[in-house]
Amino acid sequence: MTTQADAGPGARAGSVEWGTLSLIVGCYALWIAVLVWLVPIWGGAGFVALTILIAFHASLTHEVIHGHPFRSQVWNDALMVLPLNLAFPYLRFRDQHLAHHRDEFLTDPYDDPETNYLDPSVWNNLPRWRKAVCRINNTLAGRMVIGPALGQVAFMRDEWRLARSGDRAVWRAWVLHAMGAGAVIGMVWALEVSLWFYGAAAYAAIALLKIRTFLEHRAHLRPRARTVIIEDRGPLAFLFLNNNLHVVHHMHPRVPWHRLPALYRANRDKYLGRNDGYLYRSYAEVFARYFLRAKDPVAHPLWPWR
Repeated sequence: MTTQADAGPGARAGSVEWGTLSLIVGCYALWIAVLVWLVPIWGGAGFVALTILIAFHASLTHEVIHGHPFRSQVWNDALMVLPLNLAFPYLRFRDQHLAHHRDEFLTDPYDDPETNYLDPSVWNNLPRWRKAVCRINNTLAGRMVIGPALGQVAFMRDEWRLARSGDRAVWRAWVLHAMGAGAVIGMVWALEVSLWFYGAAAYAAIALLKIRTFLEHRAHLRPRARTVIIEDRGPLAFLFLNNNLHVVHHMHPRVPWHRLPALYRANRDKYLGRNDGYLYRSYAEVFARYFLRAKDPVAHPLWPWR
């Protein structure tokens, strides 16, 4: 089992990761600059820039969750007070993502908060129209177009259930999120940017992130073989802060993003042996194979574990 405490080779030695901190500050600064100057002058370019920056902020949020750039998690959490995508409370994302790192539960329809697989008994009882929607969502194109909406609906449904049961952590996370989201909306409104325009950019940013999460994990009897490697070195790899080398991240979750490629290159055979060769050469290969074709069934093919 991989845990948050596993530093692993290549973990940071200093007290502050200045490179990561600079990216976080720069992301906020560019976000403001785009709202102030680019959107009013050139709306199309502003929309693209906002989409990329909001998605990049989500990747930086992932780094913060795993203990970067400060050693103090209190300071790290403080960096994420502004939820640029408006959709997910930081504290809920943090708690669910760390739960996702219990590798023995990866792809479990109940215990992995980030899985897209359904229990076959649940799948068999769905109406035909919902099955059709789920099948569309299992293509990369569907995951990008309707996936953000479907994911948000499912997430909000589960959050409401927890809130109604009196879960104080959920209430606290959403109160803090409402304050941060209110600040973001207030800044967007004060700068006379359409809230519909900003909301569309936030949706597009989540769609971009769906490219990364689309096939990060597969159903497999051995937990160690459920996590992918995508050997991409292009813009998407940087946008996702090298999280395409996903099995390396799961084995060493405290290793910062900028050290993952060297760690992978030095131990490529070890990582591919660990995940039984679950490998793609690039995101271009992923698009070519699965843009209009499903990679996996909706119902977990190995559930219950055989």
